[in-house]
Amino acid sequence: MGNFLVRPDTWVGSGALGEPERDGLRPSGPGGVAGSLVLRRPFSVSTGGQDALSLPWEVQRYDGWFNNLRHHERGAVGSRLQRRVPANYADGVYQALEEPQLPNPRRLSDAATLGKAGLPSLRNRTVLGVFFGYHVLSDLVDVETPGCPAEFLNIRIPPGDPVFDPDQRGDVVLPFQRSRWDPETGRSPSNPRDLVRLGRRREGAHPSQVGPGLQAWKGLAGRSAYSPAPDTPWGPAVPGAAPRPPLTPLAPQTNQVTGWLDGSAIYGSSHSWNDALRSFSGGQLASGPDPAFPRDSKNPLLMWAAPDPATGQSGPRGLYAFGAERGNREPFLQALGLLWFRYHNLCAQRLARQHPDWGDEELFQHARKRVIATYQTLPGPDRSNSRLPSPLSAPQNIAVYEWLPSFLQKTLPEYTGYRPFLDPSISPEFVVASEQFFSTMVPPGVYMRNASCHFRKVLNKGFQNSQALRVCNNYWIRENPNLNSTQEVNELLLGMASQISELEDRIVVEDLRDYWPGPGKFSRTDYVASSIQRGRDMGLPSYSQALLAWGLDIPKNWSDLNPDVDPQVLEATAALYNQDLSKLELLLGGLLESHGDPGPLFSTIVLDQFARLRDGDRYWFENTRNGLFSKKEIEEIRNTTLRDVLVAVINVDPSALQPSVFVWDKGAPCPQPKQLTTDGLPQCAPLTVLDFFEGSSPGFALTIVALCCLPLVSLLLSGVVAYFRGREHKKLQKKGKESMKKEAAKDGVPAMEWPGPKEKSCPIIIQLLPDRCLQVLNRRLTVLRLVQLQPLQQVNLIVSSNRGCRTLLLKIPKEYDLVLLFSSEEERGAFVQQLQDFCVRWALGLHVAEMSEKELFRKAVTKQQRERILEIFFRHLFAQVLDINQADAGTLPLDSSQKVREALTCELSRAEFAESLGLKPQDMFVESMFSLADKDGNGYLSFREFLDILVVFMKGSPEDKSRLMFTMYDLDENGFLSKDEFFTMMRYGVCLSNPETSWSFIEISNNCLSKAQLAEVVESMFRESGFQDKEELTWEDFHFMLRDHDSELRFTQLCVKGGGGGGIRDIFKQNISCRVSFITRTPGKFSHPQGLGPPALEAPELGGPGLKKRFGKKAAVPSPRLYTEALQEKMQRGLLAQKLQQYKRFVENYRRHIVCAAIFSAICVGLFAERAYYYAFASPPSDIAQTTRVGIILSRGTAASVSFMFSYILLTMCRNLITFLRETFLNRYVPFDAAVDFHRWIAMAAVVLAILHSAGHAVNVYIFSVSPLSLLACVFPNVFVNDGSKLPQKFYWWFFQTVPGMSGVLLLVVLAIMYVFASHHFRHCSFRGFWLTHHLYVLLYALLIIHGSYALIQLPTFHIYFLVPAIIYGGDKLVSLSRKKVEISVVKAELLPSGVTYLRFQRPQGFEYKSGQWVRIACLALGTTEYHPFTLTSAPHEDTLSLHIRAVGPWTTRLREIYSAPRGSGCAGFPKLYLDGPFGEGHQEWHKFEVSVLVGGGIGVTPFASILKDLVFKSSLGSQMLCKKIYFIWVTRTQRQFEWLADIIREVEENDHQDLVSVHIYITQLAEKFDLRTTMLYICERHFQKVLNRSLFTGLRSVTHFGRPPFEPFFNSLQEVHPQVRKVGVFSCGPPGMTKNVEKACQLVNRQDRAHFMHHYENF
Repeated sequence: MGNFLVRPDTWVGSGALGEPERDGLRPSGPGGVAGSLVLRRPFSVSTGGQDALSLPWEVQRYDGWFNNLRHHERGAVGSRLQRRVPANYADGVYQALEEPQLPNPRRLSDAATLGKAGLPSLRNRTVLGVFFGYHVLSDLVDVETPGCPAEFLNIRIPPGDPVFDPDQRGDVVLPFQRSRWDPETGRSPSNPRDLVRLGRRREGAHPSQVGPGLQAWKGLAGRSAYSPAPDTPWGPAVPGAAPRPPLTPLAPQTNQVTGWLDGSAIYGSSHSWNDALRSFSGGQLASGPDPAFPRDSKNPLLMWAAPDPATGQSGPRGLYAFGAERGNREPFLQALGLLWFRYHNLCAQRLARQHPDWGDEELFQHARKRVIATYQTLPGPDRSNSRLPSPLSAPQNIAVYEWLPSFLQKTLPEYTGYRPFLDPSISPEFVVASEQFFSTMVPPGVYMRNASCHFRKVLNKGFQNSQALRVCNNYWIRENPNLNSTQEVNELLLGMASQISELEDRIVVEDLRDYWPGPGKFSRTDYVASSIQRGRDMGLPSYSQALLAWGLDIPKNWSDLNPDVDPQVLEATAALYNQDLSKLELLLGGLLESHGDPGPLFSTIVLDQFARLRDGDRYWFENTRNGLFSKKEIEEIRNTTLRDVLVAVINVDPSALQPSVFVWDKGAPCPQPKQLTTDGLPQCAPLTVLDFFEGSSPGFALTIVALCCLPLVSLLLSGVVAYFRGREHKKLQKKGKESMKKEAAKDGVPAMEWPGPKEKSCPIIIQLLPDRCLQVLNRRLTVLRLVQLQPLQQVNLIVSSNRGCRTLLLKIPKEYDLVLLFSSEEERGAFVQQLQDFCVRWALGLHVAEMSEKELFRKAVTKQQRERILEIFFRHLFAQVLDINQADAGTLPLDSSQKVREALTCELSRAEFAESLGLKPQDMFVESMFSLADKDGNGYLSFREFLDILVVFMKGSPEDKSRLMFTMYDLDENGFLSKDEFFTMMRYGVCLSNPETSWSFIEISNNCLSKAQLAEVVESMFRESGFQDKEELTWEDFHFMLRDHDSELRFTQLCVKGGGGGGIRDIFKQNISCRVSFITRTPGKFSHPQGLGPPALEAPELGGPGLKKRFGKKAAVPSPRLYTEALQEKMQRGLLAQKLQQYKRFVENYRRHIVCAAIFSAICVGLFAERAYYYAFASPPSDIAQTTRVGIILSRGTAASVSFMFSYILLTMCRNLITFLRETFLNRYVPFDAAVDFHRWIAMAAVVLAILHSAGHAVNVYIFSVSPLSLLACVFPNVFVNDGSKLPQKFYWWFFQTVPGMSGVLLLVVLAIMYVFASHHFRHCSFRGFWLTHHLYVLLYALLIIHGSYALIQLPTFHIYFLVPAIIYGGDKLVSLSRKKVEISVVKAELLPSGVTYLRFQRPQGFEYKSGQWVRIACLALGTTEYHPFTLTSAPHEDTLSLHIRAVGPWTTRLREIYSAPRGSGCAGFPKLYLDGPFGEGHQEWHKFEVSVLVGGGIGVTPFASILKDLVFKSSLGSQMLCKKIYFIWVTRTQRQFEWLADIIREVEENDHQDLVSVHIYITQLAEKFDLRTTMLYICERHFQKVLNRSLFTGLRSVTHFGRPPFEPFFNSLQEVHPQVRKVGVFSCGPPGMTKNVEKACQLVNRQDRAHFMHHYENF
């Protein structure tokens, strides 16, 4: 409602509203603007809910535009102030004058304006006139709103200031923010900085919205500011006044309200503001519950809402909605606003009674027109004559222009009509002159009286009732107990009309000077000091410059300023200016020259301003050509005074008011009780300094800590998920073992074993086995102990006789005791009975005794005690064998003699002997060795028996060791080793043990050898030694057979672990030799594997250097022997040269990676640097960089980099695109195979930058939380509006109540979840958790888009980076989705050992792939749609596809389960698969190297299965290939784990007729040490390879090694075998430890200036 449209039809012939047509400037066509045209026919207004109404005049715009039809902007909201004197800046352009160029403003305030209050006005001016002057100023000008970007001219308070620095800190600074200014200015001395009259929160017409008419204004605006307007009068405008100066060459300062006397303080300065004030009913302004009061200012965008400096109350509540933004500053200004509010509604009511047919808009506009005209008359000149009006004059001489003559004691010249070429804009000099003169007249308090002249007491909080309202305690007051009703407001108006103001001099009362409402954190400031700073901000000239410009006399010295001023004041002021009168500022000079009336300068400035306002206003009520009023109405308005308005509104008897309410003369009614002083008034509330962050520190710290703990929470969550997934996996693994364990536990007796003092009892199961064995199992049915009982052996059984009779002690000779606790005496009795029956059955002696439980525990020899005894046993054993001193053997207990005797007399059982060797008691090797050492045949080894056998192994010669072996396998003890016994040794004798399994040679070879083959091996060994005719071997023959293995026998030792603790390992360390295999060149063949030989490196000396000294001789160590001879000269290089070569090879190997990473990093760094530089130096003025430089640079720079990273990281996941591109020429420049590594690298870099981004925003939030609202309004103009409330938003608002903040917190949550669940450990524990959480990337990108879309600091830019990668990624996903829709039938499913599942399935139509590529499969039968990657083990030429999947997690375990169940005929019985792929990887590059090395570990051999089959197939077809030789190294714990690969290798060997593939198998289960268990293993493997050309263990022709592969020597051998090859491709796939060793070996070999080994690896 109320939005009216002007419909112009025709123009007034002589110019709109009486403006003559000049210079050919005449509006034509429809280019005019609404509200600026005069129509020949009635003005037409269209309202929201009414029909079009006709008004006979042109309605004046609320924003002041188009008052002047030639210069539309004059007087409008946002127009500049018009300087009358040149600007005075420090640099002539922009920088305000400050200390030390000019004195400290607080010192100037103290020196010039400090004085005693209580002196009355010389002209008896009333307080009502003073505050009416402030009301007039609020209608004309507003330059107090801080500007943006925020600039400060802070006021430094002198140390010890009694008001602002009572504690003498010396660091108090009152903030002062410079006013808004026009960014088009401040660029040159001819265009200095000027304030702009931007319509703060108003909707004044923007130049782009005002049509072509504005373009003409733009043309005129280009006129030089030195040129005066055509009809500007230069002669004296007022009799006796100085001539007006010419216009300066400066654009004027700017205004934030209209520069006309148009009632904007009543109706607002914009159409929207006016709509907010109106009721749209009866033409009235909207009222609250009380019709005499407007609505509360509930809309913070409407009224200035500074906090109450006395109480700290803030918010819009208690403030009224006026047209003046600061109309609620004091109750005195507020009362005048209420007066005009009520006067408008009174006029509207009268008009409604007179014209009942008028609508709301007509009533409102008629009332508004009349109120504005009445308002205009008040400050106008007297038209009757030019002499001063006298209060005693006849009624016709009572001033029509009332207030201005009372203020200036001068009148304006006669009104001669509207002057369109006169610029009426407000000048900054006028703002200072009027405001500062008013400030000297403000009293410390204001009276209140009623119509009967009773001056009432006022209520004060915390103080007794006083005679007047204290000014300093009523700024921005919300709850004034004295102004709650219309009557009280009336009493305040009447009191101001009767109260005489302060003397018009230099003195400003403390209520303004010390207790003016303060900015920022300060509740108070110095009004005078702030005004001085405001003048400097505006660039006002000095006092002398202004006098000169206005043609006034310049005083020659300080005493000439004003004879009425105290000389001490002048001296103090002059001292501050260093006695330089030319530096005296306009504001202070004008105050010092005034006494009783404004001085010459102030009077001239004010009179000039009002003359221009009147004569340049097209809507002035006396302008008869504007059609607003008839002559009769004009005359009626001339006779209206403020007294008439008061009488009409207050409804008081006219006799209660003097004729002129702006002056109180003797004899007028209701004189004031006395001239007010500060005595008897409440003290001013002191200065308080706000802490914007008060109470927020704990919450802010907790929020930051909570955000930092997000990864920990995610880690905890992942741990819980991993725990449950692991438990599920264990359940699946144990499901097949449950029945077996239950069966094993059927015959056992449950009990609790007491291990010893201070130890917790543990549950066990005791079994009495048929072969005189007592077996102890734990809860998991793992064997803990096995006791072999001998015939006629005495067993002692002791039972407890107290405490429930539940304890039992079982003592077996030469064994540690077994203490059992049963749940009841009955259970114990049942076991005792079972044990008695067992002993009777096996002829064992059983003695049963009884004692107390305490004595039983004391008597028991527990496992702990037995371990201590055995430790002493082994220490002394090795001390004697190795000649170690007693001190080196270890510290013995205090009662050493008894302990040693006990230890040396104890004997080892078979189980303890096996444990000392790290074997199982039932191993044949243990039985043979034990039988050999047990000379007395009692089933136990004494100290001497163990010492004898140990001496042979430690100090014996090869002959001694071979004799010992001969004796061990001479089963019939006849002194000969028959072929059958030799065969038995081969088949069963030497067993290789670990805690879980025990295998003989034949078992290790997976029974791939028949008895005939084994017999052939034995025959070959006999034949090679020349014993083919012998059926039996003597020891000499047996030793001769081992002649080639003297070194193995030399280093053969007995691997003794010792009994308990690490003491033995500290005394004696194993001799571990490095056994390696090499590839050598031989004439006539390309290459062949050479058998094992002695170590390449010198073996460590037995026992170390210390032992060598004790033996007194040097240990016999064979010298190393070179395996190959160098075929080319090797250059000796220094360490630096090697490092340079290594660096050169590294760059050569990873040049593509380095270049791509460098380009990507450079882009990220460039984006960061660009944003950082932009916000540090080049950003538009918004204060963001000045407010939080570090925070904004860090947050915006990282935001740009993170946006780029998170966008282009999508390209690394476009698998189909990468697979396609790697086959193009781009693969030579871009390492597509490193896409996953690049993905991880980008992700880690992005998360680091995201953390820095969050840290930057944490800094920003803190700074924003302690920054005043005036600053935030500049930084975030679209979010905050400076309404004076000062208080910023709390930190939690930024974090949780803004779109960027909340989305940022959610982004941190998503990132924490995604990154933790994507860690290597968690992916291994729960791939499903990783798969599900990584799909949060959809939410991640949605939040990233939302995060930046709010445009809090800058316009959204994420889409710029995101759009292209998102489109590419979307296309790639569509390709995958199109493939995922096709079901694949499984042709064959087979469960292989070691948890490997073999799947063979149909090959989809058109499915093309290369060897080494991988696919992703999903199985809906598992109840999930997650896809898992697996390498194809089939070759490209095969008709079907195959996978070998190892069950290492829940998904693969369940997959193995569903394919293990019996199915129907054909492939229809197997669950179907969904296939996505194929996808490429680095192993595809094997054919691009002349020599390639393939290293597979564990299940990582799968890509090489496909490659080997593909290679043999291509070679069989005669295909031309660059690759001439492939070395395949298979690292496995035992070949039984992946025996399916052995079949593939066997097939490759059978079809490899060109010797393309050389296979080397490393079985890591067998340690690389020469003990008795492995010596015969090496010997037999070599002979087996010679005889059958195949390995004893694998059945393959491939060379089998034991231990871990020595990659560096292996690669060095390749350089000797292939000296002409310059590049060797190394491809590894397996555990990270293995690939790391391969990489390290490549780096070491690449230090040499020989072949370059290029490594490609894939971890699983």
